[in-house]
Amino acid sequence: MALFTEEEALDYHAQGRKGKLEVVPTKPCWNQKHLSMAYTPGVALPCLEIQKSPEAVYEYTNKGNLVAVISNGTAVLGLGNIGPAAGKPVMEGKGVLFKVFADIDVYDLNLNVSDPDQLIAIVKALEPTFGGINLEDIKSPECFYIEKKLIEEMDVPVFHDDQHGTAIISGAGLLNALEIAGKKIDEVKLVVSGAGAAAIACCRFYLQLGVKKENIFMFDSKGLLHVQRELNPLKQEFAQDKDYGTMQEVIKGADVFIGLSVKGILKAEMVKSMAKNPIIFAMANPDPEIDYDTAKTVRPDCIMATGRSDYPNQINNVAGFPFIFRGALDVYARKINQEMKMAAAMSLAKLAKEPVPKEVLEAYGLDSLAFGPDYIIPKPLDVRILEWEAPAVAKAAMDTGVARKKLALDDYKLNLKQRLATSRKRMEAFIASYGLNF
Repeated sequence: MALFTEEEALDYHAQGRKGKLEVVPTKPCWNQKHLSMAYTPGVALPCLEIQKSPEAVYEYTNKGNLVAVISNGTAVLGLGNIGPAAGKPVMEGKGVLFKVFADIDVYDLNLNVSDPDQLIAIVKALEPTFGGINLEDIKSPECFYIEKKLIEEMDVPVFHDDQHGTAIISGAGLLNALEIAGKKIDEVKLVVSGAGAAAIACCRFYLQLGVKKENIFMFDSKGLLHVQRELNPLKQEFAQDKDYGTMQEVIKGADVFIGLSVKGILKAEMVKSMAKNPIIFAMANPDPEIDYDTAKTVRPDCIMATGRSDYPNQINNVAGFPFIFRGALDVYARKINQEMKMAAAMSLAKLAKEPVPKEVLEAYGLDSLAFGPDYIIPKPLDVRILEWEAPAVAKAAMDTGVARKKLALDDYKLNLKQRLATSRKRMEAFIASYGLNF
């Protein structure tokens, strides 16, 4: 059942102040003294401090809590290449999630740029302003090149969420699903539907977790990736040694199905042919590769996840990017490396095994929830994710030498909890002042 009508969704974006974000001063500017400190002549003092010591920019400006959400609108959600203006509501939405879940400020920058090198040059020029760069909805294969170059050439974290967000969250879920199913990660056979940015990034991450490359069978719209086909270098990475047949043939006896493709591509007969306790991550949005109820009917022993909130085990990137950036920003990290991504996944996998608090149950209208086939990853609205994931990421940054700042992690965890509570209280009062009712 839909949670909203089309009219309600449009009104949500259009009523009151247009859009979903507003810039609000954090210091008073009500009298002459305030004005002279906020701007001239007082503003010259922090300027000179930063000129003397460039890292002082984190002390005297909002750089340390500011992320740029950058897109050219070439691969927006399930909408495709709709352009930067049409994609702006999504980027604003990303800003809302950063703020609500991790108290991170965002400017969304929707660039009318299709040339990858031009986009790279623009983003590089933004480095003095932002503490982190979140690339979003940029089509494959350009997104891989753009992110790689920016990571190499910038001294702040760059993170393409369409790649790594899905990889990290699904990776956490995969670890727990394998444990529940009694399967060893280095022995399982994976069938992957989709060969775009998310699918390739997910499989790269699964390799880091312990999956064997020879056990990954990846399909694009033309069939199985194998060495006898002409493939771009990204797809060649996961090409099998020969053509093993159609997905219907290859999926027989498979332990895991990873779907990052289109509605309905996984058929009931194919699910029936999978190994005992099959793991099915059907993540196409809004409609998965196979309907949840259909999969459960033909294989009651399956462990299933989707991208939807109305079924168990939602693979939702919001359980990743706000908290990954929170940890990275708070240690003034130079990048988000593989160790930080792995720490994020491991923290989520561990949190799913903890008792679920009453407030999380109430948020989802549940009486109980415990680690098992219907609960392999924390719910996205679980506020504990901030206290678990951000410190894990921060620790990994410090341990691997990409942090400029050291944190006492026990104090940091407590500060995060207090910070989020204060931020949400402030936002609730601010939003209520508009008098909107949704």
